[in-house]
Amino acid sequence: MHRVVFVYLCISVCLCVTASAQKATWIWYPGDFEINLANKMQNRRTDRNTFFPPFWKMDAHYVLMDFHKVFDLTAPEEITVYAEGTFNLKLDGNAVESGINKLIVPAGKHKINVKVWNEASAPAIFVQGKTIVSDNTWLVTFEDKEWIDESGKTSDISATKWLNAGSWNFNDPTQLPSAFKLPTKKLTAVTTTKKNNEWLVDFGKETFGFVQLHGIKGSGKINLYYGESKEEALSVTDAMTLDRLTFTKNVQTDSTMILSKAFRYVNIVCDGNISIDSASMLYEYADVKQRGSFTCSDTLINKIYDVSKYTLELNTREFFIDGIKRDRWVWSGDALQSYLMNYYSYFDNPTVTRTMMALRGKDPVTAHINTILDYTFYWFISVYDYYLYTGDKKFIEQFYPRMQSMMDYCLSRRNKNGLMEGLSGDWTFIDWAAGLSKKGEISFEQMLFARSLETMSLCADIANDKTNASEYKKLAADIKEKVFSLYWNQQKNALVHSRVDGRQTENVTRYANMFGIFFNYFTDEQKLAVKQHVLLNDSIQKITTPYMRFYELEALCAMGEQSYVLKEMKSYWGGMLNLGATSFWEEYNPDKKGAEHLAMYGRKFGKSLCHAWGASPIYLLGKYYLGVSPTRPGYEAYTIQPQLGGLQWMQGKVPTPNGDIEVYCSTKQIKIKSATGTGTLKIKSKTKPTGKDIIVNATGGDSYEITILPGVEYVVNYKVF
Repeated sequence: MHRVVFVYLCISVCLCVTASAQKATWIWYPGDFEINLANKMQNRRTDRNTFFPPFWKMDAHYVLMDFHKVFDLTAPEEITVYAEGTFNLKLDGNAVESGINKLIVPAGKHKINVKVWNEASAPAIFVQGKTIVSDNTWLVTFEDKEWIDESGKTSDISATKWLNAGSWNFNDPTQLPSAFKLPTKKLTAVTTTKKNNEWLVDFGKETFGFVQLHGIKGSGKINLYYGESKEEALSVTDAMTLDRLTFTKNVQTDSTMILSKAFRYVNIVCDGNISIDSASMLYEYADVKQRGSFTCSDTLINKIYDVSKYTLELNTREFFIDGIKRDRWVWSGDALQSYLMNYYSYFDNPTVTRTMMALRGKDPVTAHINTILDYTFYWFISVYDYYLYTGDKKFIEQFYPRMQSMMDYCLSRRNKNGLMEGLSGDWTFIDWAAGLSKKGEISFEQMLFARSLETMSLCADIANDKTNASEYKKLAADIKEKVFSLYWNQQKNALVHSRVDGRQTENVTRYANMFGIFFNYFTDEQKLAVKQHVLLNDSIQKITTPYMRFYELEALCAMGEQSYVLKEMKSYWGGMLNLGATSFWEEYNPDKKGAEHLAMYGRKFGKSLCHAWGASPIYLLGKYYLGVSPTRPGYEAYTIQPQLGGLQWMQGKVPTPNGDIEVYCSTKQIKIKSATGTGTLKIKSKTKPTGKDIIVNATGGDSYEITILPGVEYVVNYKVF
């Protein structure tokens, strides 16, 4: 049986450290806390009060962990060691008697080892001294490779694989990582309607948390039926989530539900000699701070942006999840879009890396991420994006081996033509679209495969694996060449959807074609052809999920169609608002009527009315209207290309690793203030832009560029087209 060592006597030692003491934090093997936390979160899903676990392989943490660091002290120092698990403490290879978790480290150079065993949760340690503290500079390994040399001293074998420890923000010894829970705050209902023994409670908008019942009196049963819509809450036979309480003796009490749920409405049905006084809730949320912003001259766009922010807030939990009612799981394709929205809202790196680590899991690789072919590729692409936006090389260096083994799995499943094709056990998803063929070699999958190989080449180079960097680059070039030689159809001016038995099919879909635009794989001529013959062609099957509308509108924005996209945004997301949406949905088809909007997967209320991928306007407005985008990792260099798209004015902030970039743009003036990097303002103007202390470079025609340096407020006068 493991024990959590926690000696209160030693807390005073930590608290009495002088003001110059270094800050300690709990540390663990990178990815282990994240995997353990994901397992807990993803196994909370219920359906009709039945446990509903994920259907893919779930990994676990390593149960035995060795932490170490070498310190060079100018004076003796007392340290206190806390551990989640049973631990062995060594100073210079000499073990400290079990039960002791503080010791004096003499002056000079010394090595501290802490080995922890814990089957229940990820082994973790917290070490506090004046200068000796646990942080992510400690090295950690699950490899138990120690040997005794001829002198009888313990030494580390050179083959041991050490990584820098993982950490988050558990900065107090009492703040155990295994006990982590999201914070909550109390919310009251907006309205409560009582009819006989039923209470219909409306919290005013989509929300998430724990329902609380107050003033329960008597004995009997209380059933709670949750609904994202009123129709769902009132349907005792089809509401997807519910709670049942039974009181066999007369009680007078309050009750808080054990599991959090997604809902706007709660239908509380009292059966027997039992009643309640009222209901409220504990709203559960992730404590991340909103840094990005956007407002403009169009009130509907402002509303769409605000509801998008709230949709992302609800789906930002321990991880970026898909939807708060269903599935409450971490899906790679959904998460990729949340990461991109995050870079224009929270810029919260820990939630991104935590989600990527949980998705990847452990070796050996036995299946695609979430079992989905395209979702494995999205995972690689998310690493590419993460590095571009954050410049975090350390994450790449540490996780490159897991990227490599994941790519090895993909390469081992190529067909005889060197292409990716769904094999037994693979789910080729692409999108929820009626009649969409998944047969044969699909162009969209090859497009994602090429981008994934480009990511691997970049990351191999960062990890100093030059040989494989070159090999991945060659493989990426080969797949890109095949995309165009095998799928481009000159008569259709597009990539066809697939090849079956070595021949192009006649079908053209939007997927590969729109990705080819913002991946910048097409020539300028091909981009124009695809825009005309695919993206703006109503005879091509339309997209009805916000998931793929995200990419469709991104492709159009990349082609300078901001005016068109603004109208589409107002029509599509505005259409959901017109139907009373308080968060954005998993799917929206304007042709559906009434309760049809609530159905999906063959169930009356199967659709999620709060889905992360519905919040894409956050990303589109930040990147393609404010126009801020990194061109070198971590915003060392970036561009600002404001596009009003028919707006009279807009303003906002885009977060970066080192502060915010503030943008204001009207039809006559642009104001920029940046805290980071070197930016390039790119604008089109009928006249040469003017402004104090700016240097304007003409780049041809009516295009101009202005260099933006940090800490300077730029005011540029121009004349919009």
